[in-house]
Amino acid sequence: MTATPEFRAIFEEHLEFVWRSLGRLGVREADVLDLAQKVFLTAYLKLGQFEGRSLMSTWLFAICRRTASDYRRTALVRREIPTDSNSFDLFASHQEDLQKGAESRERRRAAEALLDKLPEAQRVVFVLFELEEMDGQAIAQLLGISVGTVRSRLRLARHAFSREVRRLRQGSPQKAAG
Repeated sequence: MTATPEFRAIFEEHLEFVWRSLGRLGVREADVLDLAQKVFLTAYLKLGQFEGRSLMSTWLFAICRRTASDYRRTALVRREIPTDSNSFDLFASHQEDLQKGAESRERRRAAEALLDKLPEAQRVVFVLFELEEMDGQAIAQLLGISVGTVRSRLRLARHAFSREVRRLRQGSPQKAAG
């Protein structure tokens, strides 16, 4: 199966969006590549059914949402342990880079953990509005719900997210002011 130039352009334009969306919808970083491939395979096979009544990114997000939902429902937690010496050598050579990015990764993990606590309907609306910067009308159209429902879910998600942030801050020691 060879991709058409039209589909190759879609892939190149939307790969980063699909990658981000899958991660924000609860897909483990180690599995994002596989699921992104699944999203684009689905899109390729169904491209003839895309009527252009929405943005391509909206259509792809709907595929991401279904794919991530299936993944969360069926995924088993796997622990991968490198076993060859080359893997350990590679790890040691990048240890300094890992330390530099640790704080950033920790913040991302904390945000993902907070998003994981939201019910899926609220999480999807929150991600689309706050992170992907879609407007309420586009979200309503994508999800097949009213704009009022979008607003309600967004309000509930923001409240729950803020509550979890406050709870997390209260549970961790305050940094000393400098």
